[in-house]
Amino acid sequence: MRTVAAVVALALTLAANAAASGTTSLRIRVWPDGPGGRSNAWMLRCDPIGGTHPRRVDACRVLASLANPFAPVPPEMGCTQIYGGPQLALVTGTFRGQRLWTRFKRSDGCQIARWQRVRVLLAPVG
Repeated sequence: MRTVAAVVALALTLAANAAASGTTSLRIRVWPDGPGGRSNAWMLRCDPIGGTHPRRVDACRVLASLANPFAPVPPEMGCTQIYGGPQLALVTGTFRGQRLWTRFKRSDGCQIARWQRVRVLLAPVG
């Protein structure tokens, strides 16, 4: 029984390590003036660093430094009602070997803080 538990624990550890060190390949689309306006789009790849993102090295460094940079705001979180602007972003692809599809907006204090955590990814110029 202990052998089975040890094998299961090892398999879970290996799977977690593979996901943590997996590939990062993202498609980023940002609407600076809101969803009805023009958009900017970039590709970003980390390890090895590549793509069309203008600040690839900085973006990959920020993503590597955060445990879960794409975590959503918890539903029970109390957020200040501050409007940060009409900007909208969509990030899709693979992050640390896991599929990713997430949106960013600036509709309240929590969403603004979430945007700011990865701002080099979303607003790399200007």
